[in-house]
Amino acid sequence: MLQTKTVGQQFHIYIQKDWEKYTIESLFKDYWKAPKKLVHELRMEKSVLVNGQEANWTSHFHSGDTLSIPFFLPEPSIVQPTYMEIDILFEDDHLLIANKPAGMDTHPNSEKDYFSLLNGVAFHLHSKGELHYIKHIHRLDRDTTGAVIFAKHRMCGAILDRLLEERKIKRTYVALVEGKMKTSGGSISKPIGRDRHHPTRRRVSSTGQSAVTHYKVHAYSAKNNTTLISCQLDTGRTHQIRVHLSSIGHPLMGDSLYGSRVKLKRQALHAFKVEFTHPFTEENIVCKAPFVDNPSIFPDIIDV
Repeated sequence: MLQTKTVGQQFHIYIQKDWEKYTIESLFKDYWKAPKKLVHELRMEKSVLVNGQEANWTSHFHSGDTLSIPFFLPEPSIVQPTYMEIDILFEDDHLLIANKPAGMDTHPNSEKDYFSLLNGVAFHLHSKGELHYIKHIHRLDRDTTGAVIFAKHRMCGAILDRLLEERKIKRTYVALVEGKMKTSGGSISKPIGRDRHHPTRRRVSSTGQSAVTHYKVHAYSAKNNTTLISCQLDTGRTHQIRVHLSSIGHPLMGDSLYGSRVKLKRQALHAFKVEFTHPFTEENIVCKAPFVDNPSIFPDIIDV
């Protein structure tokens, strides 16, 4: 884990022995794989410092150096801050993880939509005087609950986007499905495309985008004829878990859009855990989101 500190708009990294192989240029390009545009802006602004002085981007670091990067510049918000109770699971200077309730979108879907989770997170940050960038890294369906990651500055947003694309952010979902699954686990690899007969529904389609869902069975309830499973995704297609499980004859409980015959207030899907290496501190982040339904639609004995 790196030794770091935030002072005002500057993020300080205290250089250790194993970072002497880097220059500022190679740190951004090879280690963080940061977008060229953001790196170019920092370079042109001459705002990256080493030991308080304008940095030479091609000189190697020395153990004991202090690298300073202005990650936390004020930025006009494009999101309307809206007061609401937000369950914050993890937060530091760079990112935030919130537990999304059912019946709420991850982000606004129109200019007049002020009641998404992103609006609530924006209010949380503004109330602390953090008047800079905010971005959701992934999204959950309106009636899916659980952990959502937000970036608090542009560099963090860009790097987390890349980590998600490279499958280095591990997301584990808990689902309650109809019927008894015949195996202890498996993978569903079926392409998913739009359903031309329905404006929001997706379907398995030979012309769709590739999609892979891995699942593991945890418990079967003979009383309710339901199976509790966990899922992990190799891809992030819209409604992927819902489509895939329905396609093998085990729709999510309460998911009437994809064939469930059970009446629930929402589909039984919860983003239970996110795991990744923090891009700026190298800390191993493991964050679990407690179930938020009252009463819960999931057994509370699950740990995945």
